[in-house]
Amino acid sequence: MFPPPLAIPPQLSGRIRAALNFLAAHGGLLVCALFMLAGLALAGDYGIVGDERIQREIAKANWDYLLGRADYSAALVKTDADDWRLNSFDLLYGVAFELPLLLAEGALGLEDDYSIHRLRTTLTHLFFIVGGFFCYRLAYRLFDNRLIALFALLIYLLHPRIYAPSFFNSKDPVFLSMFSIALYLLERAFRRDTPGAFILLGIGVGLLTNLRIMGIMLFPAVVALRGLDWLPAGRGPEGKGALLTGGLFLLAAGLTWYAVTPYAWANPVNYLAASIDLAFNHPSVWHLLFQGEWIFSNELPPHYTVVWFGITTPLLFLLLGGLGIAAVARRGWPRPGDNFRNHRRRFSLLLLACFLLPPLAAALLGSNQYSDWRHFYFLYVPFCVLAAGGLHWLAAALTRRRLWRVGVYGLAGLGLGLVLLQMAQIHPLQQIYFNSLVDRTTPEYLRTQYDLDYWDLARPAGLAALSERYPQETLALRVADWNIVDNLPAAARERFIAPGGGRNADYELLAALDPSRPDLLFNSAYRRLYNNTLIALRPLQGSLMTPAAVAAYQEIYRQAVASEPILRADYDVYRNGNRLIFVKENCPPDRGAAAFAARPYPPPAGASSPRPERGPPTHSNGNTGVRLGDICLAVIQLSAAIRGDVVLSQSNLGPFRPAGLVWQELYSLDPPGLRERMARRRQEQPPVPPNAFGVFLEQDAGGGYRLIYTKANCAWAEYETAAFLHIIPENRADLPFYQWQSGVDNREFPPARYGVRRNGECMAVVPLPDYPIAAILTGQAGVWEKSLYPPADPERLRAAYAALSDSQPAARADFDLYVQGNRLIYMRESCAAGDMAAGFFLHIIPADAAVLPVERQDAGFANRDFAFERYGGAFDGKCLATVPLPEYPVKSIRTGQYVAGQGELWAAAVGVAP
Repeated sequence: MFPPPLAIPPQLSGRIRAALNFLAAHGGLLVCALFMLAGLALAGDYGIVGDERIQREIAKANWDYLLGRADYSAALVKTDADDWRLNSFDLLYGVAFELPLLLAEGALGLEDDYSIHRLRTTLTHLFFIVGGFFCYRLAYRLFDNRLIALFALLIYLLHPRIYAPSFFNSKDPVFLSMFSIALYLLERAFRRDTPGAFILLGIGVGLLTNLRIMGIMLFPAVVALRGLDWLPAGRGPEGKGALLTGGLFLLAAGLTWYAVTPYAWANPVNYLAASIDLAFNHPSVWHLLFQGEWIFSNELPPHYTVVWFGITTPLLFLLLGGLGIAAVARRGWPRPGDNFRNHRRRFSLLLLACFLLPPLAAALLGSNQYSDWRHFYFLYVPFCVLAAGGLHWLAAALTRRRLWRVGVYGLAGLGLGLVLLQMAQIHPLQQIYFNSLVDRTTPEYLRTQYDLDYWDLARPAGLAALSERYPQETLALRVADWNIVDNLPAAARERFIAPGGGRNADYELLAALDPSRPDLLFNSAYRRLYNNTLIALRPLQGSLMTPAAVAAYQEIYRQAVASEPILRADYDVYRNGNRLIFVKENCPPDRGAAAFAARPYPPPAGASSPRPERGPPTHSNGNTGVRLGDICLAVIQLSAAIRGDVVLSQSNLGPFRPAGLVWQELYSLDPPGLRERMARRRQEQPPVPPNAFGVFLEQDAGGGYRLIYTKANCAWAEYETAAFLHIIPENRADLPFYQWQSGVDNREFPPARYGVRRNGECMAVVPLPDYPIAAILTGQAGVWEKSLYPPADPERLRAAYAALSDSQPAARADFDLYVQGNRLIYMRESCAAGDMAAGFFLHIIPADAAVLPVERQDAGFANRDFAFERYGGAFDGKCLATVPLPEYPVKSIRTGQYVAGQGELWAAAVGVAP
């Protein structure tokens, strides 16, 4: 039984009673209207994020494709003044929301970034509130209590971590909103059980799946629920009705998804497969700060999402959500079968499954995710309803104690008010909210434990601080993304100019203090939240610095030049412990700014590229210079975690980012370094053609392999020409399922992407996947190619050798030859590298030549020449290789070694028992 809503005392006047009845009946709409008005007023307070530009470009690419103005590849080579383009995986993101935003800005004739951004933030937030209204309707349908439904709505709207992104993030909160709509339509379809309701549900789920492929999880949910309805009905009218409505849902969902996904029109199956793979294996690997440790986004601990949800959700909501989950579990435990016959109960179980299963699947599959739990914001919709159910269950327990029930509602309302107050206090940075389960009082604690302002939305506060400090001056500002200035109102934009044209930057705006940048500690920091610095303003001219900052820089300079530089270039580089100091004396006043970098090389184990999209100071270090009179100076603090080789480089700075490489050097912190090791490898290997790279396999400290490309006389064109890399796994199941047919992991990249080049010498280190690899083919198309085979596991070779102890060879030559089952084994007791270097020929003569390919039938044998390293290797001074034989009956085998152009070195015939 459900407790009745709070009764209105009969002694109240008719008007008051009418007003209260109106509020009770339309409270959800009124709350949504109030939040919409507040959102319209607050939309301009939130800055722009980098994803916004990408989302707009994805919409433009789809629109051009839709109109036949461009094909798929055109979007990938789209360039503008910044030479900016989309990645291929960007076109796997749906545009069911982005296209209407693009059409709206076109219909309104908006062209300037500020107006477009205001429109996008406003419409995105309004859609978030629409999703909240459907959450309210869903809760009302489940609990038949408008007050409880109102609590579900307020819990939905007042999550700080979601409220702020609902303005500037047109991906995750939009998917959350559409998920709320889809869940409501699902409940409605099964409650009404009409063809029209299921068609409408199909449309909603199709749109949801377009927005993010994770929406596909509602397909099996609907099919399973329809199946439960069909089973007891059998072939009767109700059973046929269940099949009909289930089919209409699938048809409507599929057609809707197909209709709003232009890039799927050519090959929807491949597009869908690629989208699913992208959801779990996103190619962008980031470094994330989690519980004080930097980790790769594709190597997250299983509890990552749970911890982030727990420390960023208000405690009141966690308490109510726990009660709601317990209530669903308790109600369904005594007689589980009843849950599937009762509409409300089984839908409550569906909500529980929607909340628990996705993060569990992500943890088990090791999906690549980042930036707190934003990829799972959609979980918050079922959580809101479950939390409202927790309040409902608590009120039901107090049905006979009306005063206590009023107290429970009052305390819940007070808790919502406190959350609203906290949101107001940290406005407009609610996306950085943490609850009291973590330390919010120790200065800079959160900054060392978790990612804070990963959206970099505290930057407008830095610009406001500069405007207050210099109310009449125009400042030359260095900032990573000038969009932050373009999206200011016109009057504020005029206060800042980009450096260039002989004017150096006055200030640099940085997202936060960085432990690897000790010079930032000499400068004033702004915008603190929870006692943590979110934004720093760094003066780049000595005249703008505090006396203490100038003195600190001068001491760093004095200590540096007291020693010899580790290298001399445009800037001389000095090393003082783990600190690198880049110095240029007699630096002309009009000299342009420079950027300096010191990054580990090769990339750390686990990274899919040498520089992940966003990295911690322990893995990627960089700095721009400051000017002290006639001295230009930059400081980089290397983390103690960095060992081995680092790439040092200097680049000229354009208005916003490095514009051109001046020099680059591979420097070893712990010699001998990679360059020396590769020089020895080149001497040990046969010479390569003049136009080819030398390619080597090297094992890293973690036991994995990386591919090293090296060339002594390397032109820029060779360095930047795409290389192909075909990786053949031992087990094709290790590949994404859409590559199972080919059995090959195909990659393409220029060596420059993974490389370093100095004085005409190129080197690139490419990490290989961690699954067992059978063979590798790489090269540059039409220029050169090379096959490589990772060395066989010595333990596996020893085991195969031990199995030969009681066997007699089928033939003896330079290698003893054994036949075991369907394998031919080559064995040599005393073996050097030269014994394996020559090629091996293998001619297999079948019992029936008809089994051979037509082109081999005249020859009468199958030719399977191979390199020894493909099937074996050396161990304990011995050499052993195991070569699989064909499945068809074999009459005999002829094998041996040869050198191209010189003929056979040895040969042997091997008889095979029938």
